[in-house]
Amino acid sequence: MRPVNQPPVATDSPTPPLNFSSLERLSRIGGGGTVYKVIHRPTGKLYALKTIYVNHEDYYFPSEDTVRNQISREIEILRDVDHPNVVKCHDAYDTFDHSGEIQVLLEYMDGGFLDGTHIHHEPSLADLSRQILSGLFYLHRRQIVHWDIKPSNLLINSRKQVKIADFGVSRILAQTIAYMSPERIDTDVNHGKYDGYAGDIWSFGVSILELYLGRFPFAVAKPGEWALMCAICMSQPPEAPPTASRELRDFIACCLQRDPAKRWTAAKLLRHPFIITHNMSANHV
Repeated sequence: MRPVNQPPVATDSPTPPLNFSSLERLSRIGGGGTVYKVIHRPTGKLYALKTIYVNHEDYYFPSEDTVRNQISREIEILRDVDHPNVVKCHDAYDTFDHSGEIQVLLEYMDGGFLDGTHIHHEPSLADLSRQILSGLFYLHRRQIVHWDIKPSNLLINSRKQVKIADFGVSRILAQTIAYMSPERIDTDVNHGKYDGYAGDIWSFGVSILELYLGRFPFAVAKPGEWALMCAICMSQPPEAPPTASRELRDFIACCLQRDPAKRWTAAKLLRHPFIITHNMSANHV
């Protein structure tokens, strides 16, 4: 087993590469692919170990080597990302020669994923939104599109820090149609043009509205991808209910514009009254 394109370790780096054999699996914690809570035996530190199964027939590339190279490039990007609202990638191990897998060692978030969470308290929702937007602003400024923002890719820890997970590699792995923007599903919606940054904002808006409502915000009479795609592309964007504050209703509307050019950017959303009102002392950008 070998690191994936392991870069040279900087002389001032406080954390040397972690040996895969020194990691012990403790329990399975779910997520995309297979994720385990692991302990680094020499230090007792906890991490999350994600297994990415690579079968090129499941991806958009013609061969396993192409998939491997693409995932390796994405992981190199992950290693260089350092932000308090983005899950840290510590290392990656290539097991293609044996089982067609890549093991990615990630920061462990003890509060788990946000899917299934109901956050009706607006100040709490505003703080959570601010944190996610701060991570998105950082990624977008570095020209990184997430491609699959959704509650199950948002994690929280016991200190109430919210972090974005599965960015970069999400472009290669299977993605969830439910959170895709209309123009991504149907290219005729925006004349064949797709802005990944605006797509992330749509997905963010759907996710925040879902957390507020405690349910997925699109009403679909019949289950299935076709009905869901029709609802996203043909119906009006979902809205926060009248019982929500005017600031929250406008905040969601700024994210869920059918015209991607009219969606607010992460930087602009960080200055929205919904965020500012509940986070007066926060340093947003």
